[in-house]
Amino acid sequence: MCLYCITQNVTSKHYTSSETPVNSAALLERLLSRALRSAAAEGGPPSLAAAIRHAVFPGGARMRPRLCLAVARACAAEYAPAAMVAAVAIELLHCASLVHDDLPCFDNASTRRGRPAVHRAYGENLALLAGDALIVLAFQTVVLDERLEAEQRLKLLQVLAAAAGMPHGIAAGQGWECESDVVLADYQKSKTGSLFVAATAAAAIAAQVECAPWRKVGEYIGEAYQVADDICDVSSSPQLIGKPTGRDAALGRPNAVAQLGMDGAQRHLQQLVDACIAAIPCCPGRDELRAQFEFATQQLLTSRLARPAA
Repeated sequence: MCLYCITQNVTSKHYTSSETPVNSAALLERLLSRALRSAAAEGGPPSLAAAIRHAVFPGGARMRPRLCLAVARACAAEYAPAAMVAAVAIELLHCASLVHDDLPCFDNASTRRGRPAVHRAYGENLALLAGDALIVLAFQTVVLDERLEAEQRLKLLQVLAAAAGMPHGIAAGQGWECESDVVLADYQKSKTGSLFVAATAAAAIAAQVECAPWRKVGEYIGEAYQVADDICDVSSSPQLIGKPTGRDAALGRPNAVAQLGMDGAQRHLQQLVDACIAAIPCCPGRDELRAQFEFATQQLLTSRLARPAA
């Protein structure tokens, strides 16, 4: 999973109401399960509930929620309810975007995370509804959490709405794929960057610190992730990344390698991560976060991105 390592090693602890320390990744999975149980309550269509669960579990790298928690930890807010609620909501939005992205009208991808895409497993009609339901569930997760203060809830909803809709959210990213004239940076900002920005901005809201500097960090990470994904689409294999490769060329989509060449794309990726590290604002965990990003980047650039597809 491209850039998985950037968030793989950035874990934190979170406390439940019983004050028992647990691993944040494990807690995230439990909170996602809890959110999906509400969608699968008795009386709803069972096939749609199953399609929704298929879209979320088993998960991938959970990069966006991990980033949210990492920033919250750096800002000394790892125990803030808003951070965990936002992380869950962001992951639900991401899963919804994957379901829609895989549909026949877009990528027509047969696999996702190494198994059948939702539309292959449950049909195109239920896949479309599952993606829609996950978007709604993301907002419900924030709205219904009684631990959040009214102002904090409103700010999180505004961040999620901007990341999901128009003119620069994931819906806009899909929309750019329907245009004949596309600027690569605009496409990447919406299709991929929007949820990374949401992750860092939501963490700042949870920590009650200035959002703007953290949004910039999210922008750099989001663009870096998309460049890495473009490289994987050209040079990796379906077995390694868990989804079809070569789709950008087949569908005429913007791709950093196509525009910059492989060497240029890898240089651009390094520049973006360097800019991201430099942009991390002053906070209690700044040095630790910078060190983790630097280590993760070196692992990324010297491992799977350097190897051609098998």
